[in-house]
Amino acid sequence: MSFINTFRDLSARNLHILKTQPIAEISGSLGDLGTFLPIAIALSINGTISLSSTLVFSGIANILTGLFFGIPLPVQPMKAIAAVAIANAFTNGEIAAAGIFVAACIFVFSVTGLLRWFADVIPIPVVKGIQVGAGLSLIIAAGSSLSKLGWVTPSWTDNRIWAIIAFLFLLTTNYYRQIPYALVVLAVGLVFAIITATQGRDLPNFRPWIPVLTVPSDGDWRVGVVQAGVGQLPLTTLNSVIAVVHLAGDLLPEVTTPSITSVGLSVSIMNLVSCWFGAMPVCHGSGGLAAQYRFGSRSGSSIVFLGVLKLLIGLFFGNTLVGLLKLFPYALLGIMVIAAGLELASVGESLNTTGARDLRKDMPAGILGDREREIGPVLSDDERKKRYTVMFVTIGFLVGFKNDAVGFIAGMLCHWSFQIPDYLHSRRREGRIRLTE
Repeated sequence: MSFINTFRDLSARNLHILKTQPIAEISGSLGDLGTFLPIAIALSINGTISLSSTLVFSGIANILTGLFFGIPLPVQPMKAIAAVAIANAFTNGEIAAAGIFVAACIFVFSVTGLLRWFADVIPIPVVKGIQVGAGLSLIIAAGSSLSKLGWVTPSWTDNRIWAIIAFLFLLTTNYYRQIPYALVVLAVGLVFAIITATQGRDLPNFRPWIPVLTVPSDGDWRVGVVQAGVGQLPLTTLNSVIAVVHLAGDLLPEVTTPSITSVGLSVSIMNLVSCWFGAMPVCHGSGGLAAQYRFGSRSGSSIVFLGVLKLLIGLFFGNTLVGLLKLFPYALLGIMVIAAGLELASVGESLNTTGARDLRKDMPAGILGDREREIGPVLSDDERKKRYTVMFVTIGFLVGFKNDAVGFIAGMLCHWSFQIPDYLHSRRREGRIRLTE
């Protein structure tokens, strides 16, 4: 009964927000396309995935996610798997094996409680370090690609001038948040892509989706799991489950935050079904949530809208869209990725304030700041410095090695190193107590 009541409350909130701010919800739903489209297009061109299946299954996942979680939780590519698959021209079976392996591991972690335990023992400075590091990684990756653009090349629709215009427009929305930035940019980009595709006679056409089963062979399992799956597992655990749950609580405190277990099960079920049909392995990522929030999403209705759009396009056009989508100007997509990275990186600012859930949880009642705002426990300068150090060590190693697992391990080692003096002091104190007894 409680599940039904929760679902009813979330549905009512989704409808209310959609009615009160429909443009913002639609704009926000498009916020993560800067990450989704380039990876999906690259894998489709290589023949590694079916774009039709990817759109259909990710659309269904979007719809269910929006309905049952009630927040703009993204459905985005598993980036580590995608990077390896693009670099090594994976087959359908190899990328399917990698996605199924990660999904099966996350499923086991979720049902056994290991995922919940893992989330409980990770200190907040490390979690925020992973979030900020992921944001900076998005900015660096987008900046690297944008730097390859010329002032008027590679085309009149995609160049450095358009990137500057898109960035200045983004800065304008810092003051005028009601402007549907993602919707405007997507519309302009599609117009440019359609004009270019018309000249090259590469427009999409009607082609109904026909599901085709993809069964990985023994060789596919060996390649997919070893080369891509193992590397994706820590990224999915840390950024796509734990960090995204923490971020949801930070950005949308008025909504019941999904549990670690439910998000883990969502990631696993999506891929345990879709990867068998040639779809791209997907997950929920903190970068996508930050992007959709930045561009206006505040409820699950935005994700339901995006899911319906993906589903219809995948069912009736699918793979014929590749030619059009690859003409979408990266000058515009890249700035959208940078905006998402900036929004995600900004969560580090709340490390030593009540925005950090460990401080909020331990806050004594009655401690209020200006305008009756809770300011939480007063941290000493030494405590603040330690927390910042742990966060920046996590960020530095994550960005420097381009690996979430390396950043996580470095951050945890730094955190434990600060605990050693307290541990030794407590051991000596226990020894003195035993001697006096």
